[in-house]
Amino acid sequence: MHPARALRLASLDGYRRLEQAFDAPFGAALNPWRHLGALGFGLFWLLAISGIYLYAVLDTSAQGAWQSIDTLSREQWYLGGVLRSLHRYAADAFMLVMAAHLLRELLVGHYARFRRFSWLTGVPLLLFGFVCAVGGFWLNWDQLGQFSAQATAEWLDALPLFAAPLTRNFLQVDAVSDRLFSLFVFVHLGMPLLLVFGLWFHIQRISRAAVFPPRALALGTLAALLGLALAAPVMSHAPANLAIEPAQLALDWILLFIHPLARATSHGAVWALLAAALAALLLLPWLPAARSAPQRSPLAPPAPVAVVDPDNCNGCRRCFDDCPYAAVTMVPHPNKRLRQLAEVDADLCASCGICVGACPSSTPFRSAAELVTGIDMPSSPIGRLRHQLQQRLAAMEAGAPRLVVFGCDRGARVDTLDAPDVAAFSLLCAGQLPPSFVEYALRDGADGVLVAGCQGVGCEYRLGQRWTAERLAGTREPHLRASVPRERLLQAQADAGQEPTLREALQRLRQQINPAAAPAAPTDAPAHD
Repeated sequence: MHPARALRLASLDGYRRLEQAFDAPFGAALNPWRHLGALGFGLFWLLAISGIYLYAVLDTSAQGAWQSIDTLSREQWYLGGVLRSLHRYAADAFMLVMAAHLLRELLVGHYARFRRFSWLTGVPLLLFGFVCAVGGFWLNWDQLGQFSAQATAEWLDALPLFAAPLTRNFLQVDAVSDRLFSLFVFVHLGMPLLLVFGLWFHIQRISRAAVFPPRALALGTLAALLGLALAAPVMSHAPANLAIEPAQLALDWILLFIHPLARATSHGAVWALLAAALAALLLLPWLPAARSAPQRSPLAPPAPVAVVDPDNCNGCRRCFDDCPYAAVTMVPHPNKRLRQLAEVDADLCASCGICVGACPSSTPFRSAAELVTGIDMPSSPIGRLRHQLQQRLAAMEAGAPRLVVFGCDRGARVDTLDAPDVAAFSLLCAGQLPPSFVEYALRDGADGVLVAGCQGVGCEYRLGQRWTAERLAGTREPHLRASVPRERLLQAQADAGQEPTLREALQRLRQQINPAAAPAAPTDAPAHD
């Protein structure tokens, strides 16, 4: 095995085990590792709300800043002091979550192809966050803020960018004027505005982006930060004094680690390390990683993008609504007046097939020999799946219950369930499955159908499992007909590596089915209105 492929497999499997380990205490729906992006947004909103109050009571002059913050912390501890501590700890958590989100996307290969835009717009946000966080220490203008401001000036002076060294602003006792302090305020308040724009830009190609974490997870995170703020309140150091060099500092190693790193090495070394890290991250989407990509990896060579058939597209907009990456747009139909036609942007298409499951022309029972849909995947046409389903069920021996399993290429491997009495089909995504295929299977002789996908919030294509569940429950179009006997249908969620979960689900389906008392298979009536 190629060393790069072996390393990628090991890192991916290691991360999946870590993520799945947190499913036990938190549940898959509230696992923080599955909501890192939404958690980051939630922490940003918390920083904005607490920061607005703190700015309202802050004296933004060089002489009055320390006193206003110290008074707030001591005399109004029940609100101002707690909010100040909450603001600091939320900043720590925000940076940790952003870094963890970046690392997760790196490990699972979410940086190439249709995800390239989100990756390239997300990497700079980590820098914006750090600049904003470091600038916040200067506003307090205590000895820690003084140390950070001087260390930052020395670090910036290592670059030949400024006519005069920035450290000259800290040579005299009264050198820090209100004018310089206004610059500190601009850094800490202006950067969040840039961060807001960057976050908005970051999610532009993601449909239904989660900008709020689940309520239980958000409240749990808030409670944890509040508990930390009450147990270990943040207090100011002594006022800044340029005549002395601070001796002992309670350094925030999450937000200010760059200062001791620069002192332990050199300013040039830190700049070189930062430049190398940024270059590697920004160039990563263009590296030939697909050559060593493991099977079933997001980095594997892409399948052909979805193709629209104008003769069968009726402009219903369901593929437009369900696409998780805004790859489908609606344009005037060239052959039908007052109708629209779906159009696929090849650069945005994830080749997930979710649009195929959304298309109503995939689902009606038809007398035609070949099932043709308004939008389809050339690598995995829905008509071929229909033909394979018929063949497999026809070849099964009568007697034992005949079962059909529809699964996902990115989830647990359904081919491990294949048996003489089990026909397993793996789709590009569970969302590619039109609901009527459950009815097709039962009509063609199946006694039960198992539909398996990834864990709901861990879907490789974000919305595939969610749309599948809603379609089968009848709450999303196209829906499974109410006349289909639900006791002959079972849904399961299992990520890659969780094949035992699939086997358990199949056994439950066997126990659930009573062939002798099962309702008659559906007739050839149309599946949808």
